[in-house]
Amino acid sequence: MALVYVGKQNDFEDRGRKVVARGDLEIGVFRLADQFYAYENRCPHVRGPVCQGRILPRVEEVLNEDKTSRGQKWSECDTHIVCPWHGWEFDLRTGRHPGNPHMRLRAFDVTIKNDEVYVVV
Repeated sequence: MALVYVGKQNDFEDRGRKVVARGDLEIGVFRLADQFYAYENRCPHVRGPVCQGRILPRVEEVLNEDKTSRGQKWSECDTHIVCPWHGWEFDLRTGRHPGNPHMRLRAFDVTIKNDEVYVVV
């Protein structure tokens, strides 16, 4: 187990990110509110640089009582990262694809020491 220094907590805005490298391994580190998440910068679809994609709220379908659509809205609680190569989306808190829970990003633990952010590899 090794710790990779990423930066100070204050270096990250909410919904901000940094991509760090250790040898051939690239890891994206994200901040959502006061939590940090880290994933390998490789989409499981075709290995695109997923951690460099757009960060967006999940799109939700709004339904009437009879299950007909009233349109779509942005989620107030779910945030996704969108792979820039083919648009595959993953929940930023879990690393899982919303349509296939078996498809997920490779996660790493994040630890905070003295206001400094580290990834455990």
